[in-house]
Amino acid sequence: MKTFPIALLTLAMTAPVLANTESGAELELKWHDMDKFTDVRATNSTRSQFHERVKREFSEIFQQLASQLPDGYNWQATITNIDLAGDVDYFVGGAGNPLRVVEDIHSPAITFKHVLTDQQGEVVISTETKLRDMGFMHSLRSTNDDDAFRYEQQMLQDWFDNKFKPKVSDYAQVQ
Repeated sequence: MKTFPIALLTLAMTAPVLANTESGAELELKWHDMDKFTDVRATNSTRSQFHERVKREFSEIFQQLASQLPDGYNWQATITNIDLAGDVDYFVGGAGNPLRVVEDIHSPAITFKHVLTDQQGEVVISTETKLRDMGFMHSLRSTNDDDAFRYEQQMLQDWFDNKFKPKVSDYAQVQ
């Protein structure tokens, strides 16, 4: 009986530390009308449920990227279009049950406008980014096949590592 109060007290004392492990840039993520996006079609849930899931998952992806930026920076991004990897097929599963079938021909893409500012509010980067990974089936390096948006996440991580982060590093060296 004494172990429960001790465990509860330990959890209460460590909760603030566990809750505040994120560092890096502050992220402000906005969304345009998802009904007009190229392909965010649901297969096993309602449209609104799937849209909320996409927002949640992509927010986590962008938050993970923002955590890799310097502390004190502010990253504002507005997602204007998404084309998920694969395509929804209503006949492959039988009985009209839709399935997302991933093939080379249906590559992932994302378009977003974003502004990154430094600690003093100076603009580091301000642009619209359009990404499409035509070789997504051959370049995936993730070992976790359970991630629903693994192709999109890998595409964003590659862009971030190869294009975005070097610009931020160059800016920091000049300052």
